[in-house]
Amino acid sequence: MSKVMIFDHPLIQHKLSILRDKRTGTKQFRELINEIAMLMCYEATRDLPLEDVKVETPMEKMTAKKISGRTLAFVPILRAGLGMVDGMLNLVPTAKVGHIGMYRDPETHQPVDYYCKLPADIPERDVIVLDPMLATGGSAIDAVARIKEFSPRSIKFMCIIAAPEGVDAFTAAHPDVEVFCAALDRQLNDHAYILPGLGDAGDRIFGTK
Repeated sequence: MSKVMIFDHPLIQHKLSILRDKRTGTKQFRELINEIAMLMCYEATRDLPLEDVKVETPMEKMTAKKISGRTLAFVPILRAGLGMVDGMLNLVPTAKVGHIGMYRDPETHQPVDYYCKLPADIPERDVIVLDPMLATGGSAIDAVARIKEFSPRSIKFMCIIAAPEGVDAFTAAHPDVEVFCAALDRQLNDHAYILPGLGDAGDRIFGTK
C-alpha cells in the first residue's frame, strides 16, 4: 500500500503560505517552488543506503559514509514539474533528468501523453517524479505508468499540493509508489482545480495565462 508523507516542517509551511498568495509574482513564485522542492528532496532521499568509505582528514584517517552506489533520476511532468527540478538538483547535482509530457484535456479532464524522454540507464536508477499539483491524479497516474514500462529500480512521486481525490486515485493505481507532498488541501472544484490551492502552477511559474 502506498505511503503518503505530508510535510509539516515550519520552513516548508511558511514558504507555502507565500506561494499560495495571489499577490506573489512570477519571480518569487518560481524561487519558492525551487526552495520547497529542495527542502522536500532532503526528506524524500532519507532512505538512500550508505556505505563505508576511507577518508583522510587533515588530522587523521577515518571511516566515513557515502551514498551506496544508487543513482537518482528526476522526471518532471511537463510543464509545471520543471519548476521543481533546479531545487532537486541543488541537493543532488549528479542526478539525471528525464521529461514526460502530459496535459489535461479541458473538456474531459483526462491526461494526454505527448512526450517521454528518459535517461538510457533508467533501469539502474531510482526515479522521483515531480509535479507541483496532484489534482485529479490523472496525469500523475499515467506518467508513473509510462515510466514503469522502462523498469526503473524504484519510483517516488513528489508534489507540493494535493487534493484528497488525487491522492485516493493515485494510491489506488500505484500502491507501490510513495507520495510526498507539502499540503493536502480540501477538495477539487467543478473544473478540477484544487481548493484552496494556488491557482494554475504552470501559469504562475512561467508567467502565462
